[in-house]
Amino acid sequence: MEFLYSIDLTIFYFFNHTISTGFLDKFFSIITDVSNWYIAYLILAGITFFKGGRHGKITIVVLIILIVVTDQTGHKIFKEIFERIRPCNALPDVLTPIGCAGGFSFPSNHAFNNFAAAFFLFKLYPSYKWIFIITATLIALSRIYLGVHYPSDVIAGALIGAALGYLFSLIALKIENIFQSKRKN
Repeated sequence: MEFLYSIDLTIFYFFNHTISTGFLDKFFSIITDVSNWYIAYLILAGITFFKGGRHGKITIVVLIILIVVTDQTGHKIFKEIFERIRPCNALPDVLTPIGCAGGFSFPSNHAFNNFAAAFFLFKLYPSYKWIFIITATLIALSRIYLGVHYPSDVIAGALIGAALGYLFSLIALKIENIFQSKRKN
C-alpha cells in the first residue's frame, strides 16, 4: 500500500509542482469552476432538447438524472465511507491556486460527474466523442494540478463515472427503442 501511495504522490507532485506555471494556474482554475460552464451547459442542453427530437429530449432527461446520481453518490456515499483527507489539507507544501476545498477527497466528484457525462454522451453522440473525453480529462487533471485531489481520487472518479455513464446510455437507448416500437404499432 505504501508503494501505491508513493506513486500517487509522485504523480501528484508532478502536476502540482513540476509543471506549475502562472498560465496553467489560470487555465485550470477556469476549467475546474463549474460556474464557468453553466452558460455552455444551458445552451447545449437547450439545443439538444428543442432541436434534437425525441433522441435529444431523452438524452437531456437521462443526463440530468445521471448527474444527480453521480454527484450525490460521490458526495454522500463514497466520500463519507472513505473520508480521505484532501492533499491540500494533508500535505504541507501543496500549491493551491484556488485555495483548499473542504470535505473529503475520494473520489473526485469533478472526475466522477464529467466522465459519467462524457461516456453517456460518447455513446449517444459518437461523432463528438473526442470533445467529451478531452473536456472530462482536462477537468479531472485540473483537480490534481490545483492540489485538491490525488491522482487516485481522479482515476477512481473517472472509472466509476465512465461505467455509470455507459450504463445510463444503455438505459437511454432502451427508452428510445421502447418509444420507437410503440410508434410503429
